Amino acid sequence: MLLKKRSNFGERHGVSYLNGEVKFQGVSLNVYSYLIDGVLIDTGSRSLHKYFESFIDEADFDQVMLTHFHEDHTGCAAYIEKTKKLPIYLNEKTIEYCTQRADYPLYRQLFWGRRKPFHAKSMPETFTSRSATWDVIDTPGHAHDHKAFLNRDTGQLFTGDLLVSERTKVILAEESIPTIIHSLERVLTYDFEDVFCSHKGFVEDGRLALERKLANLLSVQLNVLALQNVGDSAEVIRNKLFPQKYPITKFSGGEWDSIHIVTSIMKE
Repeated sequence: MLLKKRSNFGERHGVSYLNGEVKFQGVSLNVYSYLIDGVLIDTGSRSLHKYFESFIDEADFDQVMLTHFHEDHTGCAAYIEKTKKLPIYLNEKTIEYCTQRADYPLYRQLFWGRRKPFHAKSMPETFTSRSATWDVIDTPGHAHDHKAFLNRDTGQLFTGDLLVSERTKVILAEESIPTIIHSLERVLTYDFEDVFCSHKGFVEDGRLALERKLANLLSVQLNVLALQNVGDSAEVIRNKLFPQKYPITKFSGGEWDSIHIVTSIMKE
C-alpha cells in the first residue's frame, strides 16, 4: 500500500509545533504536537514516528500533557517514556487502557500505526509549567477522556479535537454531539485568546470559531429533534440533513459516518 507521509515544523506566538500528515487513496489525515514553556502537548502518531521522534529529540520539555488517548495523539508516548523518562499525564479514565496493546480497527492502524503501550500519571485539575499556571478543562464528547489546556498567563487554549471543523459532517461511532455541545459551552466560559487545534493548527479568531461550531451543533440538534418528532427514522434524518457521502465513511467501514451525529442526538 502506498502511503504518502510528510511533516512541517513551525512556530506561532511562542508555540513550536510539528504537523504530520498521512495520505492514502484520497483520504488525508494530519495531527499536531505542540511545545510551549517546557510542556509537550500530544505526541503524534506512531506511523509518523520518524518525524515526531526527531521533534521530540530536539525539544526541551519537562512534562507531557495528552489531550486524550486516541492513537494519533499518543503514538509516540512510549518513545518518550523510554528515552526521556519524563512524566506523561493523561485522564485517569484511560491510563490502564494505554498500558495495554492497542486495539483499534485496521484502517486506523494503517493511518496512525500501532501505538505501543506506555505508562502515564493521572491528569491534575491544574498544573504549572516553567513560567505559567494552566487549567485542565474537561471536554468530553469526541472521546470520553478528552481534556483541553489553558495557559492562564498567555491566554492560549489547546483544544485537542474539540474544534477540528466548525461544521461537523461526520463523527466516530462513540462520539456524542450533546456532550460536545456541553464541552463547547464549558470551554467558552474561560478567558482565552489564541486557539491551537490538534488538526487545524493555530486558529485565527479561535473563540469565534468555537462559538460558530457551537451554534452549528445546536442548530443540527434542533433539526434532528424536530424531524424525530414527526416520525422520521435516523436514516431518513441523515439523508435529509447530511446527503453528501464522504470517503472516510466507506474507508472506515462506517466507523466515521453522519448517521452517528443523528443517533447520538436521538439517544439523548
